[in-house]
Parts: sequence; C-alpha cells; structure tokens
Amino acid sequence: MTSSSAPAPASGAHKSRGPLRPLTARRRDEAHRVSSPLELFFDLCFVVAIAQAGVQLVHAVAEGHAGHGILNYAMVFFAIWWAWMNFTWFASAYDNDDALYRVVTLVQIAGVLVLAAGVSRAFEHHDFLVVWLGYVIMRLAMVAQWLRAARSAEGPERTMALRYVGGVLLCQVGWLGLILLPEPARPWVFLVMVIVELSVPLYAEKARATSWHPHHIAERYGLFTIIVLGETIAAATVAVKSALDEQDALGELLPIAAGGLLIVFAAWWIYFVVPIHGHLRSSRQAFLWGYGHYLIFASTAAIGAGLEVAVEQAVGKAHISTLSASAAVTLPTALYLLTVWALHSRHFKVGISQQLVLPGTALVVVCCTFLGEWAVLAAGLVCAASVVVGVTLTTRTVSSGRRTNATAPAA
Repeated sequence: MTSSSAPAPASGAHKSRGPLRPLTARRRDEAHRVSSPLELFFDLCFVVAIAQAGVQLVHAVAEGHAGHGILNYAMVFFAIWWAWMNFTWFASAYDNDDALYRVVTLVQIAGVLVLAAGVSRAFEHHDFLVVWLGYVIMRLAMVAQWLRAARSAEGPERTMALRYVGGVLLCQVGWLGLILLPEPARPWVFLVMVIVELSVPLYAEKARATSWHPHHIAERYGLFTIIVLGETIAAATVAVKSALDEQDALGELLPIAAGGLLIVFAAWWIYFVVPIHGHLRSSRQAFLWGYGHYLIFASTAAIGAGLEVAVEQAVGKAHISTLSASAAVTLPTALYLLTVWALHSRHFKVGISQQLVLPGTALVVVCCTFLGEWAVLAAGLVCAASVVVGVTLTTRTVSSGRRTNATAPAA
C-alpha cells in the first residue's frame, strides 16, 4: 500500500504509444480516473481465493472448531488482502497499461489462484507451502513492477521504489517461518510478519510519497466491497439450495435467507451512503482507512460463511448449537458495522444521535444472537431499521440546515 498526499510530478509518459513505455508516476489530479478492465479482472480472480477461505471457515465452524478456523481464516485472508492492497495502491500511482505491465499483472493473478488452491491444505493440515508459493509468485511480480518504477525514476522517488523492493523481498523470506517452524510458533510468526508488512510502506514512503489518486482508490475499494458482498450472497444462496434439495426445510431456512438478504442490503447501503474520496487527502487518514479495510473485507466475507453455517445448523448438518450458529452471522455483522462507522460514517455524522446509530446497531445485532432460530432474521431487521433511522436523521438535519439558511439575515 502507498499513502501520502504529496503532489506527483507532472508526467505524461504513461500516455505515450508503444508496447513498452516507461513506468512513471501518474498525476494525482488526473481527470476522469476510473478502474481499468484489468483491475476489475484482477479483483474477480482474488474473490476465488476469498471464496475458498470462506468455504474452509464454514467447515471449521460447523464442525465445532471455530477457534482454529478463525485463526487460519485471519492468516489466509491477510495474505489475500495484502497482495490486493499492494497491487491496488501501486496501480493507482504507476499503471501505464503497457504490454509488460499487463503480463506482470496476469502473473500476479496466477499467483493468487495458486494460493487459492492451497487454502484447504492450510486449514485442514496446517500446511502453508502452497499458500506460500502462491504468495511468492504474487510478491515477486510486485517486485518486478517496483523495479520498473525505480528504473524510470531518480532521486527520492527511486529510493522509495527500491525500499519497497527490499521490504517485499525481506518479508517474503520471513513468511518461510510458517513452513519451517513448529506449529505452535506459527501464530507468533504471523503476528510479527503482519507488523513488518504493514511497516514497509511507512518506511519506504519516508523518502518520497507515491501519487495515488484519491477518487480512483475510493472506487477500487468500493468495487471490491461490492464483489465480496456478491460472493456473500452467492454462498448463502448455494447453501439454501443444497439444503432444499436434500430435504423440505423451508420453514427453517426462510428466516435465515430473509435476514441474510437484509443484512447484505444494509451493508451495501451503509458503505456507499457517503462519498469517501474527499477524506483521503491526508497521509495519516489514508493509512488508517486503507489498513482498516482488512476488517471490512474479512467481516463481509465472514457474513457469507456465517449464513452457510446457520443454514447447515438449521437442517442438522452442523455439529454446533443454535447460539453458535447465530453468532457466526451476528458477530461479523457487528464488526462490519463498527468498522464502517469508524472508517467512513463518523466523519459525516452531525450530532450524537447520528453518531450512535451504527455503534448502537452493532450492539443490538450482537444481542440478537440469543434469539434462537430467529436470530438472523432479527439481525437483518435491525440492520434495515438502522438504515431507515440514519436516512431519517440525515434528512432532518439537511432540512433544518436549509430552513436556517433561508431565515438567516443577508451578510
């Protein structure tokens, strides 16, 4: 990830013609900057890995191994999310869309597919070799991109690019600990490596800031959120269909399906209710916002996994209690609400009543866990009600402001 508000140097090299072009920084004030077809393709391929992680999380929770499942899910999801982050922020600053850039990006996509193929082994046998190999492919491709940027740069910008190269390579060596060290030590290796990985951009960009585009970054994150929400709906739909194919359980499944749909609809509304790109002009804000999306993406995908668990428990396939199955939905939903409030909504709320809507909703959603077979439906209704309340309060605030301006004396 790269994050700073320093202006980029004027550069039009990326607009020149030819199969190979210098990989130079794009301008932060570039007009009409939108996601490219290659970026959208990149996102779709990453969702394959997210889906695999979700499937394994479902199996672990349904079998009563929630602790191990959540830990493995957090580790695998971090690898997926961080590789996506690295590419997204780099592309926002340096994408020149030449032939070599496209080929290297396709290599990164191949890496994430290898990683996805190793997710089941990581969950079931704690074997991270295939996941690590997929990560190697993705990260070496990222190193190649940074080396191209360094070759076209000079001075502090070149130093920054080479720092990224060194940091990524060093981190990749560190991840070997997940393969070579005993299993009890691996969670500690993971924790240390997360801190090191998150520190690389902070160190690299002390030399010079990259020229990512605020509107483009906000759009990229929004599109990825939509894709993950879509995966959540797909996972829940498949679970309900499979249950109905095997037995007539419509009475048990309908409340889960309706509640899950309301949760996903509310999640979409809450995330996109405010334009966030104007908030990303400070380097500190951009770091917190970008890093915080790990929780948004992970909790969004976990909602889908939780809905699958709830379905399996309702039809007698999961070896867990109704309370545990309900928590598999309500807890990630509450985490999503709190994280979106912290990263997005609180910056646009006026007054204590507006500020308390999402935190209060998260608390009530957690309380819904104890409502038995109606927990998911109740959580969905609470989320839908929070949207209605939020819209109502915002409308009243806007109307009140207009009346105030209309009656104020002219300056």
